[in-house]
Amino acid sequence: MKKRFLLLFAGVAAFSFAKAQDTVKTTSDAPLVIFGSVDTYYKDDFSGHANIPTYFASDNNSVSIGMIDVGLKKTVGKASFVGELGFGPRGQYQSTPNGDGNPGNGNNSFHIQNLYVNYAVTDKFSLAAGYMATFVGYEVISPTGNFNYSTSYLFGAGPFQNAGFKATYAFSDKVSLMAGIFNDNWNVYTSTHDVSTFGAQLMVAPAKGWTAYFNLATGPTSGTIFDLTTAYQITDAFKLGLNGATFTPAHGGGGYDGIALYPQLAVSKVVTFGLRGEYFETKAIGTTPKAHVTGITVTSNIKAGPLTFIPEIRFDNGGDEIFTDSNGAPTKSASQFVLAAVYAF
Repeated sequence: MKKRFLLLFAGVAAFSFAKAQDTVKTTSDAPLVIFGSVDTYYKDDFSGHANIPTYFASDNNSVSIGMIDVGLKKTVGKASFVGELGFGPRGQYQSTPNGDGNPGNGNNSFHIQNLYVNYAVTDKFSLAAGYMATFVGYEVISPTGNFNYSTSYLFGAGPFQNAGFKATYAFSDKVSLMAGIFNDNWNVYTSTHDVSTFGAQLMVAPAKGWTAYFNLATGPTSGTIFDLTTAYQITDAFKLGLNGATFTPAHGGGGYDGIALYPQLAVSKVVTFGLRGEYFETKAIGTTPKAHVTGITVTSNIKAGPLTFIPEIRFDNGGDEIFTDSNGAPTKSASQFVLAAVYAF
């Protein structure tokens, strides 16, 4: 069945490509675009040692580096490609596929963020294949794509990348649908056994400045995740974002539920204040009961051209004593301060 599905996808792609060649117009080549970022930070956990187990900003009482992120993209006619690499601790592959505890690729010095090709069959219909940043979730690896410098529990638990083939159709500028078939595990560009994860995303734009993405990824190895990501620019100064997700592993109990709210207020052209409020809960598995943690992160973005300074203070509180205090004793709460600098190009 899976082979038939892949053959059908390949047939659709080949037919669409052939039809598009009949109507392709000669245009001048677009220039090669180089983009990316560089980031550095200082973090001080109020306990005196690293405590909050989310991704990035993990070094304590240290001026540390994030990564240099370098990407290339180019379009010629209807065909395009994107290649993006991250070098440094923030770019290292630190996750485990599908959050199942199995080791990933170790702490290598670089990580492929994106490497895929795209073909615009028509103005509304496109095909893409390769290793792509995931369509699931609100936050991303690159610090230029997030308002907060530290990341949420939802980000750390969900997929980072999906390797596979997808087709996207835009019904209008307010509605589009993506569907694709991806490798059996998240965050790897070589499948363990087969290409067996189905993914889909419905995008709707109910009003000006408001977009919502309904996401699904499911497979016999990867498990099933339902995700809602939405952002609404309510006024020129005020923006509200929301991310909610539920994940169930393919075998046995466990998984997680979570929701995060992201209000932001721009007080000037160069200064914006924001807050991330998150509730994250792991589901019971075997004799291990469910557990939860809440997090409040207050962040400011201060812009100086392409450079953004990000002062941030974060307070996390667990339902159980999952953190440690300055004496190393178990405690339910943890807090930290981060000052980061991100340069985008």
